[in-house]
Amino acid sequence: PPPKYALNRGILLEGVGCFLAGACGPGLGVTSYSENIGAIGLTKVGSRRVICCSAILMILMGVIGKIGVLFASIPAPIIGGMYMVMFGIVTAVGISNLRFIDLTCSRNVFIVGISIYFGVVVPMWISDPSSAAAIATGNSEFDQLVRVLFSSGMIVGAAIACF
Repeated sequence: PPPKYALNRGILLEGVGCFLAGACGPGLGVTSYSENIGAIGLTKVGSRRVICCSAILMILMGVIGKIGVLFASIPAPIIGGMYMVMFGIVTAVGISNLRFIDLTCSRNVFIVGISIYFGVVVPMWISDPSSAAAIATGNSEFDQLVRVLFSSGMIVGAAIACF
């Protein structure tokens, strides 16, 4: 595993990048994705050189239309299979991180179980149109903020686990 100072520096720079992106207002989200962690966990390749080469390759694929057509012609079942493998790996990497906690302690088991449960159930409940009346506070902006935050399983699970 990388040393703590490298992790701290990476988290700091991601936060600075997100802050600058929000301040400049580019209109798109800037964050790291859990799929990247799964890909690194599967391939064991986390070199900056590989990331730079793949970024150049993606830019070229976006500029050259024939390559875009090739990727657009991939059938939906193939994409679904790739997603199934990718998210399975992401889940496995996330669960493998639990090896660092004491799962013989009932408190830790309770926290993990409740966090996973609420992280799955609350976004499903919030996506149901009939639940919109339960969040009606009278302020539409606040209602939308609550809906957006509670529609992310990671946010709900992390909030339950931390608090």
